[in-house]
Amino acid sequence: MPDGPPGADQQRAGAEATLPQAEYRPGAPGTLGGLRVLDLSRLVAGNVLTQHLADYGADVVKVEPEDGDTLRHWRVDGVETSWKVYGRGKRSLCLNFRHAAAIETIRRLVPGTAIFIESFRPGTLEAMGLGPEALLALEPKLVIIRISGWGQDGPYSRRPGFGTLIEGFSGFASMNGFADRAPVLPPMYLADVTAGLSGTFAALAALREVEVNGGQGQVIDLPLLDPLYNLLGPQAANFRLTGRPKPRSGSRGSGSSPRNVYRAADGEWVCLSASTRAMAERLIRAIGGQALLDDPRFASPAARAANMDALDGLIADFVAARSQAETVAFFEQAEVTIGPVYGIEGFLRDPHVQARGLVADYPDRDMGRFPMQAIPTRFSGTPGAIRSPAPRLGEHSRAILAEAGFLPAEIEDGIATGLTRTAP
Repeated sequence: MPDGPPGADQQRAGAEATLPQAEYRPGAPGTLGGLRVLDLSRLVAGNVLTQHLADYGADVVKVEPEDGDTLRHWRVDGVETSWKVYGRGKRSLCLNFRHAAAIETIRRLVPGTAIFIESFRPGTLEAMGLGPEALLALEPKLVIIRISGWGQDGPYSRRPGFGTLIEGFSGFASMNGFADRAPVLPPMYLADVTAGLSGTFAALAALREVEVNGGQGQVIDLPLLDPLYNLLGPQAANFRLTGRPKPRSGSRGSGSSPRNVYRAADGEWVCLSASTRAMAERLIRAIGGQALLDDPRFASPAARAANMDALDGLIADFVAARSQAETVAFFEQAEVTIGPVYGIEGFLRDPHVQARGLVADYPDRDMGRFPMQAIPTRFSGTPGAIRSPAPRLGEHSRAILAEAGFLPAEIEDGIATGLTRTAP
């Protein structure tokens, strides 16, 4: 949702953190240079996957319907902020899938393509005449990634599979939140982003089979459910051992104490974790001296876990007497692991974020400058690069079709008959 009325960005401009200025780097070399990716997916998971591939030099051709990828419609104050992040570095081909020539157009794009990504409901690709057998006949080394909510088989395979359903079904929501309140869904696209990251690894592993081991192309079944459940750790084993599901515990740790968030005197928050014995002892000694550490309630990990409320109360009182900055400085001096709980403004102003360039301002046709998160992994020899802004719908239609062997007259006829469109 927008965080202010139209024009609020101008009102806030004077209070914003100054971000490093960055430029797009068209033509920058990348470890995936020469790799062509055909992306027919919609929404977040597929776009996360191909964003990472594009950051390292892959030529990602985003095939979009007439109204564009769904992310284009998730706007804040009229700006396609999600699309600008997840569409960066890609090229856009707009196709009218109801046009008689649409499927044949896609067929002509497949030869020479390394990775093909789709997120239709299972069975849809086959109904279009583009099932895996047909695609692999056109390009035997093709890696086909099929994104869905529940997987390509199983009793739920044809159910709609938005991330929200997966976040509830997987057990994540039941673990998240406080014991006396409702389960809490994540405030971002957790299932989709997790699947996108898993899919990036899977795509490159399958490519290694082709390029290094001399293997053939194959199909990767990438549900949203499986990677998110995998993220949750040994829940099944813990349940088998104890007979109890993991209770919701808010910000507390389930097996060690203390670990929580605490409110400082200025209304800001800090997060603290003392999950090792030595760390917990340093913390207790720092706020109450040896006498507090000798208190039987806090003298051992088991005792601290059993007296979590009392220990949390002592820490909360200590933090409440100091500002966020004073609290962080005090515990850092005591060599206790602590940090501020930031909102976006505090994060952008933090000197570490600034020094590392985690967010930088890129030129933008809508906002003038767009705060873009950096590539999250940093290579010492062959770093990735953000090569271009997210494309306008159909911005590269002519060029992509020409590269696939379409003659100029065919391209112009496709535009005239509504098969494709180009950006204004």
